[in-house]
Amino acid sequence: MRTIKGAARTKAKRRLFKKVKGFVGGRKRLLRTAKETLVRAGVFAFRDRKVRKREFRKLWIIRINAAVKERGLKYSQFIHGLKLAGIELDRKSLSEMAIHDPTAFDLVVEQAKNKLSAA
Repeated sequence: MRTIKGAARTKAKRRLFKKVKGFVGGRKRLLRTAKETLVRAGVFAFRDRKVRKREFRKLWIIRINAAVKERGLKYSQFIHGLKLAGIELDRKSLSEMAIHDPTAFDLVVEQAKNKLSAA
């Protein structure tokens, strides 16, 4: 007797169509198009998880640069001063500090300036 995929195929299609819910037109209605769209969406999702990290780092650097310029330094000089001072704060925390705790950020900038002038 010849075997057919029957229930397994139906279940697989149901799973696929559940994933493409909310897509427009044939992308949610047609099997082949839905599969292609899903693969493409997965590629974009994978790529953009990396891009999101890149974008946030850029944002933090822009914020730090703006805050440091107000205090009379350039971003690159500030980062160099932090390295010389042995301060190992990441850019995210420096950015948050510049926004929410300016007095602590002033202290960090002063330490960086002192190390730069000493070097």
